[in-house]
Amino acid sequence: MTNADNVIPLLAVDDLSIEFRTRSGTVRAVDQVGFQLRRGETMALVGESGSGKSVTAYAIMGILDAAARITSGRIMFGGLDLRQADEAAIDEIRGRELAIIFQNPRTALNPIRPVGMQIADILLRHGNVTHAQAPKRAVEMLAKVRIPDPERRARSYPFELSGGMCQRVMIAMALACEPRLLIADEPTTGLDITTQAVIMDLIAEFADSQRMATLLITHDLGLAAEYADRITVMHAGQVVETAPTAALFAAPRHPYTAGLIAATPGGAPSLDALTAIPGVLPDPRRADLPPCRYAERCERAASDCINHLPPLRAFGDRQLVACHFPL
Repeated sequence: MTNADNVIPLLAVDDLSIEFRTRSGTVRAVDQVGFQLRRGETMALVGESGSGKSVTAYAIMGILDAAARITSGRIMFGGLDLRQADEAAIDEIRGRELAIIFQNPRTALNPIRPVGMQIADILLRHGNVTHAQAPKRAVEMLAKVRIPDPERRARSYPFELSGGMCQRVMIAMALACEPRLLIADEPTTGLDITTQAVIMDLIAEFADSQRMATLLITHDLGLAAEYADRITVMHAGQVVETAPTAALFAAPRHPYTAGLIAATPGGAPSLDALTAIPGVLPDPRRADLPPCRYAERCERAASDCINHLPPLRAFGDRQLVACHFPL
């Protein structure tokens, strides 16, 4: 990365809050989330299912559900305020500079259109290619993600491909126009461990060759440890800690981060040493949610945690922790 890349973030999310209107009440899914991502950097957004990781990603992409409403915050991408930009401007960069890999490729792909045509559609919309060039470029992309016999596979429908192959097609679609930022939302869900490694190695290879920023969304701390330069931890819609990967595992400061590591195979010396995090995520529909949403699960909690928003404390090099009583 250049000096400018180290100083100026490609993506800056600040004070982002999102709620959903439902029949059973308002769900406050994301609460004052903030983080930055630089060119060429891979950052993992980790946390339990339901912690707001994918909702945050969909807000960045501008594809939130109609029931969702952003109540506060800014999303800056390459100097453009995505919340203030009109739909035409968003459509212009989404798919070309901003791309996403969804966690379930079989539902994300069009089931009645050959996969080569689906890649060609992206190229025609954003890739500055002709109708004659698009099919050839689509085959080239399938070859780049190492799909065997790409010419034949380009004519295949999603149901004719394995889960791993469908995920490679999704990667080919996402990377076809060489985006500056790739969001990989649980890209290895449902894949065997060998295929998981192949998929992640492909993403890392493209990121390295194109100096592409990658936001890896996962609940798998082992995956984050292997592929991310930095990790941001979310709990119940809040960011509780962010740090370079090595620093986070060497000295987690937030009790929730320490709990995640202790509950992760590989983070403990044996399976017997694994420790479950007590309690469950709080109901985001509650009107009486404490300022720190981990307070009711935390052994270190005191009255400050119930009554006051925890301060953002700095530890060492780029390690930030939102906790009244950090470790």
